[in-house]
Amino acid sequence: MEPHISVVVPVYKAKNCIDELYNRLVSSLEIITKNFEIILVEDCGNDGSWEKIETLSSRDPRVLGMQFSRNFGQHYGITAGLDHAKGDWVVVMDCDLQDRPEEIPRLYSKAQEGFDIVLALRGRRQDPPLKRITSKLFYKLFSYLADMKFDGDSGNFRIMSRQVVVSFLQMREKLRFFGALISWMGFKTTSIQAEHSTRYDGDSSYTYRALFKLATETIIAYSDKPLRLSIKFGFLMSFLSLLYGSYILLYSWVNGVTVEGWTSLIVSLYFIGGIVIFNLGILGVYVGKSFDENKKRPLYIIRKMTR
Repeated sequence: MEPHISVVVPVYKAKNCIDELYNRLVSSLEIITKNFEIILVEDCGNDGSWEKIETLSSRDPRVLGMQFSRNFGQHYGITAGLDHAKGDWVVVMDCDLQDRPEEIPRLYSKAQEGFDIVLALRGRRQDPPLKRITSKLFYKLFSYLADMKFDGDSGNFRIMSRQVVVSFLQMREKLRFFGALISWMGFKTTSIQAEHSTRYDGDSSYTYRALFKLATETIIAYSDKPLRLSIKFGFLMSFLSLLYGSYILLYSWVNGVTVEGWTSLIVSLYFIGGIVIFNLGILGVYVGKSFDENKKRPLYIIRKMTR
């Protein structure tokens, strides 16, 4: 019999969280049904998490463990889990217990009202102030550049119908941003307010450098608006330069003075040169990402599975 609910959890350096995560997931899921599966995708954190997952899987056949051959990243872990999830409903959540398993029955209950996706809004996040601010700015910028309304309060924690999962798995582009791909599909979506807890153990693996890299790659992967904005900015610079040049020529003709401004000319050249190089850089990144897509490599490689 296929499970009624699957829970997909990407795991990275979470050795001390796994037992608590498992116990709380089982308690929460058994409120709904005993017919469920828990899929733990270990992303090569090399901290002993995989051994914990193997132990759990040997004790409980409802636990499926998967280990990548190397570190591929959180969103690839989600994709791998969804590739193997068989439930009529699938929950995606993080492993650090900031997403509370106790919210799953509420997500499921809301979904039964006729929704394909139910998001868990985090409200006041239990993260450092700087991370909350930068995250909010990123999602506002992303929504603007990608021309889609994306709620940054939702994170990855949600429940989805089987139809949503099947549709998601048809999209195999290399640059994965789980939330944006789900949002793009346009299925009937609602949300509930959920308590956001502090991390059960350890620190976030996302450094600000890693977050900046993820942000830039995500914006480029899901939007060509930076290119369109650079074209508009180029036209604006040309128009303003034409106006200023006309003013200088008219001023010199009326007043009979020599046109001067060597310093301003050099500064302008450097400024325009910088803009040109910047735009070429944006174009180069787009070309590079297209090159990566055309390689047709697998999104991830599984080294071990527990069954």
